[in-house]
Amino acid sequence: MCRHVHLLTKRPCLYIKCPHLQIIYSKEEDGLSRTAASMSWFSWLFIAWSRSSQSLLLVWLVGRELGIRDGLLYVQMLTCSHRGTPSSQGLFQDGDVIIGGLFPLHYKPPAIDHDFTQLPHYNPCTGLEYVPLQYIYAMVFALEEINHSTMLLPGIKLGYHIFDSCGRPPWALQSALSLVGGDSTSCNSTNPPDYSSGQSVPMIIGGDSSITSQILSTVLGPLSIPFISDLSTCPCLSDRLQYPNFFRTIPSDIYQARAVAQLVIRFNWTWVGAVVANNNYGYMAVKIFQEEIQGAGVCLAFVETLQRENIISDARRAALTIQASTARVILIFTWYTDVRELFLQLAKLNVTDRQFLASDLVQNSVTSKVANGVLGVATRSSAIPGFESYLRRLHPIHRPDDEFLREFWEVEFGCSHRTRHLHLYSSSLLSSPVSTLKSSHISNILTSNPPVMSDQKASLSHCNGTESLKKVQNLFTDASQLRVTYNVYLAVYAAAHALHSLLCPIKDSPSENNISTCSSPKQIKPTELLQHLQEVNFTTPQDETFYFQGADIPAKYDLVNWQKMPDGTLKITLIGHVDGFALHLNESAIQWITGSNRVPTSVCSEICPPGTRKVSRKGKPLCCFDCIPCAAGEISNKTGSLDCERCPLELWSNAKHTGCIPRQLDFLAFNETLGITLTTAAVTGVTVTTVVFVVFVRYHHTPVVRANNSDLSFLLLVSIKLCFLCSLVFIGRPSDWSCRFQQAAFGISFVLCVSCLKVKTIVVLAAFRSARPGAEALMKWFGPGQQRGSVFFFTCVQVIICIIWLSISPPVPKSDLDVPGLKVTLKCATASVVGFSLVLGYIGLLGCTSFLLAFLARKLPDNFNEAKLITFSMLIFCAVWVAFVPAYVSSPGKYAVAVEIFAILASSYGLLFCIFAPKCFIILLRPEKNTKKHLMGR
Repeated sequence: MCRHVHLLTKRPCLYIKCPHLQIIYSKEEDGLSRTAASMSWFSWLFIAWSRSSQSLLLVWLVGRELGIRDGLLYVQMLTCSHRGTPSSQGLFQDGDVIIGGLFPLHYKPPAIDHDFTQLPHYNPCTGLEYVPLQYIYAMVFALEEINHSTMLLPGIKLGYHIFDSCGRPPWALQSALSLVGGDSTSCNSTNPPDYSSGQSVPMIIGGDSSITSQILSTVLGPLSIPFISDLSTCPCLSDRLQYPNFFRTIPSDIYQARAVAQLVIRFNWTWVGAVVANNNYGYMAVKIFQEEIQGAGVCLAFVETLQRENIISDARRAALTIQASTARVILIFTWYTDVRELFLQLAKLNVTDRQFLASDLVQNSVTSKVANGVLGVATRSSAIPGFESYLRRLHPIHRPDDEFLREFWEVEFGCSHRTRHLHLYSSSLLSSPVSTLKSSHISNILTSNPPVMSDQKASLSHCNGTESLKKVQNLFTDASQLRVTYNVYLAVYAAAHALHSLLCPIKDSPSENNISTCSSPKQIKPTELLQHLQEVNFTTPQDETFYFQGADIPAKYDLVNWQKMPDGTLKITLIGHVDGFALHLNESAIQWITGSNRVPTSVCSEICPPGTRKVSRKGKPLCCFDCIPCAAGEISNKTGSLDCERCPLELWSNAKHTGCIPRQLDFLAFNETLGITLTTAAVTGVTVTTVVFVVFVRYHHTPVVRANNSDLSFLLLVSIKLCFLCSLVFIGRPSDWSCRFQQAAFGISFVLCVSCLKVKTIVVLAAFRSARPGAEALMKWFGPGQQRGSVFFFTCVQVIICIIWLSISPPVPKSDLDVPGLKVTLKCATASVVGFSLVLGYIGLLGCTSFLLAFLARKLPDNFNEAKLITFSMLIFCAVWVAFVPAYVSSPGKYAVAVEIFAILASSYGLLFCIFAPKCFIILLRPEKNTKKHLMGR
């Protein structure tokens, strides 16, 4: 506390806790001069010489008796008060103990010119709010209930000093300092605060925002003045080390924000916008909400802030953002007056299709087309018996000094009760002679000064006294949904029980049981009152147990829904409740913005259906994504899959990629187009070979047939026929025996065929070599017996290879699961690569040697040199099988089998036509050349 001492009167003035302010007066010949020796900004803001009209009037009145100098000092002594908080701007009731109250009665703060050239002047706020007015009278009602109670604080009357905080921290701080420091207009108080004298209060109820409560708790903390808030929800206020004197009758934001997040997750709203207050409440709520939705796939499309000082422009900007956004669900974490302006702006833009999830209910039916269907997580509602009838009995005639009620009356009924009040004020002032003015009398007159009336109020007609609230229906008289109002009611009872515990301790007496005796209120110490408030535990008149858990109370909320009635009005309907973190909701009772019971959707991207997966869009939130179909062989059997799952090898994805189905076995069948084509080619080859065989049998005595061992020619035709027939073994469903037989038949048939060609080539070379002198005996080693033996020998080598291979590691039918696709090829899997390589390698060796020998014998002199035909046929044979290897390896599934069959048929046709077509041409079409003379012509 700092004191200001008048240098002439030596009388101290008690001020609020502040840096020193020294004002020095000096008497000069021309008058008085006042010099500020030192002044800090805090003192400059809250303490100054009063310049009100009361002071000027008092200078004139008192100056006539005391002279100008003494009159100025006397007026200064009488009007020394906290700047900007005149006693008339509040609601007052004397009592043994005074409870302070701070409520945001008006929502339009005046413009302030911070030019720093003069002391700031705070004009009164405008824009009367009905709901906070109800809070004020809830406090008054509770105090009157307690004063009439015989069980609670018997013999002690509670009074109140209630100020308008205008919803802004500077106003609230100014009023709070006035309450706790004593708003005395006299400067002669040198004693500590006397809480029974009406000069200061032991505790304060109110605080319209968390930032206000933080400021007031910080300022009042060193004085240990308890502060009970009905609206401050910031979790930071639960810190008892930082705010040991703070209490609240509303749950922390943690529970409300988590309940909102649970609702968003429950209704699968993944793309939501948010409009929050530009203070700790809004930012903290968004932070808690974001922490709760982590991992749930929910994203915030935007976050718009609302500042009360710029509410119209901010609400307009937020409304435009909502209109442009694709989010259909909007979260609201701000005070209902801000929401009202936001809804008005949305109504102007005709934005009526958004679903709002609010932390505080909109309480204005004007915006019904926007507010319809709003969901709210509201503070638990409770009835206050007798409160509605109390409100409807209020009348300015019964409360002539109630400035708040008088202003409400003017707004509601359009008439004024101010004329009579002004007349009483002026009569009281002028009827007292100046010579008899006392300090207390002048002070009382000044504290009852009427407010300055605007031109609009001055033009109001006089009330006739018949106006009544009995049939008025508005937010002030509506006691059906008492939420914050009930919080104020609880705060008053908590304060009363703490005072009762402090002043009226229960004493055991041998003659009487538990007698409660109340001590003098002058013995109140803030630290003791704070301790008793922490230990409060009582049953409310509504039979509810009330206690503090540190600074908080147990979290309880109502889940409510604005529903449109048949007459077009909106009604709050209870649809569930929240206890702590547990949410209980009746979804069937909800009426959505669409007017139906169908839950609206709000997504940035439609949820990916089964069979697709989510792919995030570059530069966009996670909730904005594209749906990509699963790849072949992969599935997603649920909505919103992040990844697709690969099917097991024996299964494959269905057409929609929503499930795995058994893979279909596929093989080269006789009844499909490719199978029919190859079968036809094989049968045709067999038929042509048979025809050639018959021709050769018919003309076996002709020179063309007999040339170069006709037995080898017939054996060659048989082997070619076997090659055609073995290709048919590759067509059809593979089995154990078919897999073994096809490889053996293929290998042996082609070895037999190539062996015949090789022996024929050797015979041609031997025949021409034996014609040279001295080489007659060469043909003895290549007679018919030796030729057949050679063929048999070459063939037996292949037979032995096949027997060993098929005995040790035979091919078996196996599904080719490595090849992707719904159809899996059933083919003969080569278990031993070595065996298969030996079979092919042996055929290749015989073919290459036959080709080499035939190439050497191609220019031997003869009209019909068979070596030329063998050379050309082996050239085709080798070319086919060289091309076969890469084609076979690169062909998938059953097409690999088709490639092998094609190679067999191509090489067989090549041998058949290259060797036997010229002979058949001579036999059938040029018989004159089928003579020994013609053949030996050269």
